[in-house]
Amino acid sequence: MRVRFFAFFLAMLLTSGTTLFAQGKNTRQVEVAVKKLTKAMLDSDIPVLSALASEQLTYGHSSGKVQNKAEFLESFKTGASDFTKIDIKDQTIYIVNNTAIVRHLLDADTNDNQQPGHTTLKIMTVWTKAGNQWVLIARQAVKAL
Repeated sequence: MRVRFFAFFLAMLLTSGTTLFAQGKNTRQVEVAVKKLTKAMLDSDIPVLSALASEQLTYGHSSGKVQNKAEFLESFKTGASDFTKIDIKDQTIYIVNNTAIVRHLLDADTNDNQQPGHTTLKIMTVWTKAGNQWVLIARQAVKAL
């Protein structure tokens, strides 16, 4: 009886450890993807932005405007979206299977359509794991109070 209990307990520990290791690895991969996205937005790097965004992207702005992937990329091509500084604070990542929900505070300087500005937004992004890469499928911003 004790041997069975010990074997069961050991199996549960090993399974939990494997799950926690996978969660930690996925969390680090999502953090890297968010950093890549932030840098690509600063650099208006269309190839990187395109690679990070799902074909089904829905990208919501704090104004209520919602863009698909093509519209999102076009805004960076034309300068309608132009970030000159982005600081990310208070980031949390919650992972369920192959989906990650990321929340953070974005504090940014902008030069949208060559008009300098500043914005502070609460951001939620949703990422999905496609193969070995995390891709952005949704983003919603709201004005920080």
